[in-house]
Amino acid sequence: MENNSKIAVGLDIGTTKIVALVGRKNENGKIEILGYGQAKSLGVHRGVVNNITQTINSIKEAIDKAEKNSGIKITDVTVGIAGQHIRSLQHSDYITRTNSEDVIDDNDLKLLTNQVYKLVMLPGEEIIHVLPQEFKVDNEGEIREPIGMYGSRLEANFHVVVGQVSSIRNIARCVKAAGLRLASITLEPIASSSAALSEEEKEAGVALIDIGGGTTDIAIFKDNIIRHTSVIPFGGNVITEDIKVGCSIIGKQAEALKEKFGSAWPGENKETEIVSIPGLKGREAKEISLKRLSQIIHARVQEILEQVYLELKNYGCEDQNKKLIAGIVLTGGGSKLKHIRQLTEYVTGMDVRIGYSNEHIVGAKAEEISGPEYATSVGLLMKGLEELELSYNYQREIFEKPVINNLNNQEELEIGIHKEKAKEVKLEEIAEVKIEEKIIRRPKREEVVDDLLDQEIGQKVETKSKPEKKSFFSKWTDKFIQMINETE
Repeated sequence: MENNSKIAVGLDIGTTKIVALVGRKNENGKIEILGYGQAKSLGVHRGVVNNITQTINSIKEAIDKAEKNSGIKITDVTVGIAGQHIRSLQHSDYITRTNSEDVIDDNDLKLLTNQVYKLVMLPGEEIIHVLPQEFKVDNEGEIREPIGMYGSRLEANFHVVVGQVSSIRNIARCVKAAGLRLASITLEPIASSSAALSEEEKEAGVALIDIGGGTTDIAIFKDNIIRHTSVIPFGGNVITEDIKVGCSIIGKQAEALKEKFGSAWPGENKETEIVSIPGLKGREAKEISLKRLSQIIHARVQEILEQVYLELKNYGCEDQNKKLIAGIVLTGGGSKLKHIRQLTEYVTGMDVRIGYSNEHIVGAKAEEISGPEYATSVGLLMKGLEELELSYNYQREIFEKPVINNLNNQEELEIGIHKEKAKEVKLEEIAEVKIEEKIIRRPKREEVVDDLLDQEIGQKVETKSKPEKKSFFSKWTDKFIQMINETE
């Protein structure tokens, strides 16, 4: 297929389902969905892999379905990190600049950020990402962009995301064992926010609440900066479990009841509304009151939402400067529960909407996966396409710029990667030398190399710094993938 190199795959390894989403960008900048595959998630508990063999089989099943659905052979995937092992913390750090007469540039920011990566974590923990927030230059605070300023002391507040190495390594091993290559890793709340939130909402202040099967992920944005991330170890599965116990039915029936008749607001149902459940192995059918069902659901959903509101208060949403003007956006399978939006508004006192990703995606299959339960999958696909685009642009810049391949042999100097072009240049250079031989002294090889290096130095500095900017998690991803490959 044409443009096969521009195709990315988002792989969402959730507690209840595993989704593989294949897509590419069209000429209008929208994401064209080429196909998807979904499988029941086995071996994952609360976002953490606890049975590697079962998870591998589930990944393979989802990938096989996606390949048949799209007609594309899948090799590279963008995977999300989630689970109860993810935590975040705030940290302040600074550097003292040796030459305060020079303006602050990217290198200073990298030096400061890399310093934070050296923080000592608890045993078994690894810093996933360091996200700078406000900067301070020579005690002048509340600076969003310090590049271009003068100063001797550069200070910043950081949002540091931390996770268990063993948990993340298990996900990477499952992906590798399924015959796939880990292209990049992204924190799932950040992926969901890319698909469900607008730039205006991130600017105004918004909380993304992703209610999954095993966990509820929270990501808070303000002034286009991620301010807080958190994972609550409860999700839709505990609601199903409560229905199963409270109504004395099996899990499959409890899940079907929740989806078809469940409501988070008990006042909506009357005592006379009853649903009949088929009995097991010839037993009589069981009658369940919808009022009773909604009371069970309401109690558990309210508990989850109170935990969410506690996290929002810990961030400081009640402060005037940290107020979330855009309110809350709900995503994930749990957000499909009837009247959950109204209950969330009641518990938090904020404006609430359900997050759909249909504004980003097009194609015949777009309607099927535009729902809130696929927000993470769409976000991972968007991150994968972003990585591809940045990588393509970087390579193109590199190839278009003059490169010295061999400094010890003047005759083998090449310009770019186009050999025909290189040959033309060399011929012109030789002609010039022959004409000028009679007039001036032919320069020595060392002098030619020095001149070329002087011309190239600015381009080389720029080239070296660009890979660092590939994406949110590029630096840590490369490091982690290298670690996985070494252990294998």
